[in-house]
Amino acid sequence: METTYEIYALRYATMSPRTPNMNYISPDPHETAASDLNYFVWLIRGNGRHILVDTGFNETEAGLRSRKLTLNPVEALSRFGVQAGDIKDVIVTHMHYDHAGNLDLLPNARFHIQDREMSYATGRCMCFGHLRHPFAVEHVTLMVRHIYGERVTFHAGEGEVAPGVTVHHVGGHSDGLQVVRVATARGPVVLASDAAHFYGNLHRRSPFPIVYNIGDMCTGWETIERLAGHPDRIIPGHDPLVAELYPRASDKVDAFALHQAPSRSFAK
Repeated sequence: METTYEIYALRYATMSPRTPNMNYISPDPHETAASDLNYFVWLIRGNGRHILVDTGFNETEAGLRSRKLTLNPVEALSRFGVQAGDIKDVIVTHMHYDHAGNLDLLPNARFHIQDREMSYATGRCMCFGHLRHPFAVEHVTLMVRHIYGERVTFHAGEGEVAPGVTVHHVGGHSDGLQVVRVATARGPVVLASDAAHFYGNLHRRSPFPIVYNIGDMCTGWETIERLAGHPDRIIPGHDPLVAELYPRASDKVDAFALHQAPSRSFAK
């Protein structure tokens, strides 16, 4: 029998207000308003494991970038009943500031990242301000320290973190962006991270404006659709609609159960 997991999206911050050109590289000219940006980390739980996908940012970074931090993601985990020391594996989808902070707060974790992402975050592209802006040098250098501390597992393309939990390189938004496929009772769920910030990026085939390679982003959409096998099993990285579609899983923190069916379907 295939191992299956529960998945929870934990919302820890927001960014508002936004305009359509902030969410789509080619916005609908008739739209005058746009969805807020929600920030999530994702907890995969089952088979005696707690696997964290991404680590969010802290109060210092929130101040630097004018984001509204509700609470630190590690504190969100604690309120959900999972202590930092319980996390043995962390999948870092990419090294942007809102996905790779708090790397010093998970003392027992092994970090999973793509070869290409670490090369990108420390390579010549970081000489250009537009490409460098989504990264925080403190996060990158801390990951380098974890590499030297033998706490990092590198993946090249596809890789397995645990039975039923796999990572898949798609690139696009960042050169080494990876998505996560998780076996659940409702079938494989794909945590798309920033392969699609919003459902609309995927459904409209309209990229989010922060992008390293548009071609890779577009083919990445096909990859996540293939991996999920159904449109209702794709979870975008920042869409507040996630909190509306999926059941609330806690009265202490904004947590939403992604292993359960959404309240409405995107299937045509």
